[in-house]
Amino acid sequence: MDEFKVCNLDYFPENILIDVLSHLSVRELVRAGRVCKRWKRLVKDQRLWRTVDLTAWKGVSSRILWLLLRQYLGCGLRCLRLRGLLLSARGGTFLSESWLKSLSTKCPRLSKLYLLHADLRGLASCQLLPPTLQVLELCGCELPREFFHQTPASAAPAQAEATSSVGAQKQRRELKRKRSASQSGVGIERLVLNNVPSFTDQHLQSLTSWERLARLELRDTFRVTANGLRSCAAKDGICGVEGLSRLKFFEIGITGRQGYQLQMASLGLGAGWLGLEELSLGGKEVGPGLLCASRLKDLKCLCLWACTLREMQIMRSCRMLRGLRRMTFSDVVFQPRQSQPAADEEDAGGEERDDVEDEGGENSSDDNKTFDANDPIPSLRRSLAELLPSCTLVFTNCSVQVSAD
Repeated sequence: MDEFKVCNLDYFPENILIDVLSHLSVRELVRAGRVCKRWKRLVKDQRLWRTVDLTAWKGVSSRILWLLLRQYLGCGLRCLRLRGLLLSARGGTFLSESWLKSLSTKCPRLSKLYLLHADLRGLASCQLLPPTLQVLELCGCELPREFFHQTPASAAPAQAEATSSVGAQKQRRELKRKRSASQSGVGIERLVLNNVPSFTDQHLQSLTSWERLARLELRDTFRVTANGLRSCAAKDGICGVEGLSRLKFFEIGITGRQGYQLQMASLGLGAGWLGLEELSLGGKEVGPGLLCASRLKDLKCLCLWACTLREMQIMRSCRMLRGLRRMTFSDVVFQPRQSQPAADEEDAGGEERDDVEDEGGENSSDDNKTFDANDPIPSLRRSLAELLPSCTLVFTNCSVQVSAD
């Protein structure tokens, strides 16, 4: 028993101590590194710095970012989440060009970057971000006009020949690395913009030069118009396919700012959008988006969220979507039919029912399939099963609107 009384953390192996330290926040990790030399060495283990979340640390400044980069961040970093100073009284520059270059050099495996309330107007282009990024999420950020513009990969060859003999090899290697990075272009595959008011049609047009962009999510981007979407739609041109031809997933939704003059950007989906396989519509963009969804010939998955819909509105839009394989309703309020028999009203539900989640696969086409009487939308499910027999239906947190009668 006396042996257990004197036992402390020094007796634990390093793997167990690293597992314990992995539950601490970044600020607590930095403080833990001041306990002793052993803990300081353990805190710098790259297994603890794969996912770094600094959004909860409100006192983060550029000085702290440099300290973390020099002492802790390294080749193990995969995901980085930062909160800027856009809503802070301190203001000032948060992300500098020199810090981003150092981040690219020291963290070659960084693939995901999330920025919250960051003022990016001090950066000339998104090409200053680490070239290894595959996912970029911006929430409540400010953007310059040419932020997403990709500069042509021309410029540096003349400088390579003009290098002097002193350090010429080192400069050539650096120029070669920059040239290869510029030739490869922006490597971001997924771009998420949430409540970014400065994002306009001009920014959207700049994304057409991104060769690897496959997923684009626009949430509460109020300055994107239907004409902007039409101009960026993938369409057959003189030299092949133009526009966002590699885009497979697209999401657009406006749920906030009541009374804001909406542009109904989802009307731009009527341009066809060749190659688009997944579409997500939310809020006030669902209605106009469904009017144009029938022209999306390659569409396989359709998600509708945070909206109010009628059965006939859905059926008219899905008539031409024979290739649809999955349809998801999330937080959707279904309006009952105006003329409905009394028996159907009892089955459809006179009272509101929430938290309904169901999946139906290929068995949805069976004629002998029985539908649950407690299903809030049995008629819609039955109609979609007949119209799209190979489509999977998913209902999550849906409800039926209670009529005044």
